[in-house]
Amino acid sequence: MHFVNAKGILNGSNGHYGMNLYRGCSHGCIYCDSRSSCYQFSHPFEDIEVKQNAPELLEQALKSKRRKCMIGTGSMSDPYMHCEESLRLTRKCLEIIRQYGFGVTIQTKSDRILQDIDLLAEIHASAKCVVQMTLTTYDDDLCRILEPNVCNTRRRIEVLCEMQKRGIPTIVWMTPILPFLNDTEENVTMILKECARAGVKGVIDFGMGLTLREGDREYYYAALDRHFPGMKEQYIQRYGNSYELPSPRAGELKGIFRRICKENGMLSDPDACFQYMNEFPEKYVQMSIFDM
Repeated sequence: MHFVNAKGILNGSNGHYGMNLYRGCSHGCIYCDSRSSCYQFSHPFEDIEVKQNAPELLEQALKSKRRKCMIGTGSMSDPYMHCEESLRLTRKCLEIIRQYGFGVTIQTKSDRILQDIDLLAEIHASAKCVVQMTLTTYDDDLCRILEPNVCNTRRRIEVLCEMQKRGIPTIVWMTPILPFLNDTEENVTMILKECARAGVKGVIDFGMGLTLREGDREYYYAALDRHFPGMKEQYIQRYGNSYELPSPRAGELKGIFRRICKENGMLSDPDACFQYMNEFPEKYVQMSIFDM
């Protein structure tokens, strides 16, 4: 872990902004796209870069904005990695978001988010909060291989249920679906049934497959060699160096996905999920010709 002073913290437009407080990750997920060479990491991925001045930058940005909106975090690096336990950088930023009346949508795989559930509930009561949780496999043994340094799927479902008790809406990312590993009817069905039980607002899927590019591909294939000997060759034979790797069962699984989501009133279109997350409640919007 190392510390830097960032030049800025928010990116996006007036409709919604994004921020990443950390760079790199300690979860060890074997498929992580953030490892890709295109992101130009100048340090080892597990050597977490901490943007130590993020709270100060965030406060400077928010106090100058007249129009309230949603602020998202967690798209590149999980805001509840192991270092958050001691640094509490995410919490400090959430407190600033609450102070200035903005909304937040936060994406994680970690149950550490429960440390801040009271604060998230306060933000939702005064503006809006949406918690996004990634669920890839219902099999705990497989989960320990795919996502070795983070809580398992059952624990994440418990987190979703706790959010439901507090009235905090949730979105699930059911991605990636890895060919020959978790691309089964049983896996997709069990995850979706648990989403319905937890009152999830919507589920995001991008084609029942995964994407691989330089940097990410090599890490993923090395993990396949360690845990599933011979599977890398199966991937190479079927997909070559393709960026998109849809499951051979993608059509069947998409049908199951759409059916279960529809039966349980869950959003299943990614655009609809993003629209819901990015919409700030009209009653809190403050319009001005001086909007930043």
